[in-house]
Amino acid sequence: MKILEVSGDTVDEAIEKGLCELKLEIDRVEIEIVNIQANGFLGLVGKKQAKVKLTVIENPKEDIEKFLGKVFEKMGIQVQIEIKEEVKGIYVELKGPNIGVLIGKRGQTLDSLQYLTSITYNKNKDSFKRVFLNAEKYREKREESLTRLATKMARKAKKEKRAVVLEPMNRHERRIIHESLQGDYYIKTYSEGEEPYRKVVISINN
Repeated sequence: MKILEVSGDTVDEAIEKGLCELKLEIDRVEIEIVNIQANGFLGLVGKKQAKVKLTVIENPKEDIEKFLGKVFEKMGIQVQIEIKEEVKGIYVELKGPNIGVLIGKRGQTLDSLQYLTSITYNKNKDSFKRVFLNAEKYREKREESLTRLATKMARKAKKEKRAVVLEPMNRHERRIIHESLQGDYYIKTYSEGEEPYRKVVISINN
């Protein structure tokens, strides 16, 4: 929660200065008057400025929609944005006719957009909140695909009695592979290599 104290010759002036500094409209802040201006003797001696405290009202949906809206406008694509705030984080579902552009190869564009949205939303906030971006249920489809891949490669490792090395994946996708096979007694998995080329290895559990 961001709090800003601002002084001015009048309460209205202090509020206006604070809103300009925060770059927000008045309905996005809570206002507390700390001091009211006082003219003092003959308007000079003992003159005291007004001081106000502005507390930013967090609005995840509006903040994220505003950021993503600017990104999509520059990209020249129309995207429907649906946002749901939960305890674990903020979930954003993107829908539209050209959604494949936002997903990219193996979801790399979507991952980058998710990272940028999270950094932008959490900037200057006291506590961090995770932001999850999805596009036309891509995450669910990708997880199903990776689970099938893990099962297939595990069978191959057993049949050929050798380790199978998968293509480079991000941390989240590697975790899906590991979790998919953790119940298989005959198989063990581990990761090797350096980011962003880190890979999962599926081998026989001796």
